[in-house]
Amino acid sequence: MNGPKHHHQCCIAGGGPAGLMLGYLLARAGVDVVVLEKHADFLRDFRGDTIHPSTLTVLDDLGLLDKFLALPHDEIEELTADVYGEVITVADFRHLPAPRPFLVLVPQWDFLDFIADEARALPNFKLLMETKAERLIEQDGVVVGVDALGPESPLRITADLVVAADGRHTTLRESAGLQSQDIGAPIDVLWFRLPRDPERHPYRTGGILRPGAMLVMLSRQNYWQCAFVIPKGSLAEVHAQGLVHFRRRIAAIAPFLAPDLDTLTGWDDVKLLSVQISDLAQWSRPGFLCIGDAAHAMSPVGGVGINLAIQDAVAAANLLAAPLREGRLTPEDLEMVQKRRRWPARVTQRVQIAIQNTVLAPTLAREEAPEHPPAVARLLQRFPLLRRLPARLVGIGVRPERVRI
Repeated sequence: MNGPKHHHQCCIAGGGPAGLMLGYLLARAGVDVVVLEKHADFLRDFRGDTIHPSTLTVLDDLGLLDKFLALPHDEIEELTADVYGEVITVADFRHLPAPRPFLVLVPQWDFLDFIADEARALPNFKLLMETKAERLIEQDGVVVGVDALGPESPLRITADLVVAADGRHTTLRESAGLQSQDIGAPIDVLWFRLPRDPERHPYRTGGILRPGAMLVMLSRQNYWQCAFVIPKGSLAEVHAQGLVHFRRRIAAIAPFLAPDLDTLTGWDDVKLLSVQISDLAQWSRPGFLCIGDAAHAMSPVGGVGINLAIQDAVAAANLLAAPLREGRLTPEDLEMVQKRRRWPARVTQRVQIAIQNTVLAPTLAREEAPEHPPAVARLLQRFPLLRRLPARLVGIGVRPERVRI
């Protein structure tokens, strides 16, 4: 590939939460970093908009928390669910050991713009928009850079380390010859948005379970980001039933949404998220590392994907900043990132799989409401202390990371 050539100590493919956070942390620690983002801006319809206490703690470590919370946002201290007509509290975040014990609902583009702006203030950080990393460059079995396509021309970037933080559909992982295993999921999700009137709509966020259906609603202040759970591979059947039938299903689950469902005028307004849970047995090769969804695609259950990816970025920065800055990076340094982060990812995935198999799939297969709420729901209602367990798993996670550099 012909084009301009550049050299950086670290080149990160993907300007999502993991890529931008890693770039910011490394640049803050004195590493020369470039981040490549294939889109022109961050104004896209992201699916995950929940910033959890684990991420808020990282922002607090960086002295950015109060500035971030000055952005328009919603704060969620409890997660509730309407389970066959009975509203239960699923998780209570108020007792978490975190500087801000609540979830923050904020458009992901605002979060990404915030981190990008903070990073751009650092002299050794560079963000190239409309620039897609297409393939790795290797010399003698070592990754030494990437060929990328910029807005005007191709370019070649050499680097001491290339990081794939470009999501589950990463091109660099395949280029590196690393194979990801699809663990499987019994569900897919249809995402759509509806207008939200705070005075008319009784919920701020939460889920609704009915026989054969589940709907999750996330507040984005003036509209809902809605997730309708369907059996894996059933999109064609949903389309065959027609959009009018789909709107009627949503109205039956959440009657207060009925006046707004006419805003869904076509299937282009309803986007499919093909749920995937995957595991990468080997995260790195000499000169190359995968983090976030490129290493472990997560289910949307619990909304932990963004926050787990940020935890990967913090761990990678803690372990790699000094070796990169001092020009002594080794394959063993990269392996340490996987040793640190693969176990928490696998534990979280196992919990997600258990919830999918024991709660979501049976709900979608059910034709009638049960006589009593599920045992787990009854326990959470009877013993409020138990609500702290799901709050801990969702809000803090397994082996939380703190900024050490």
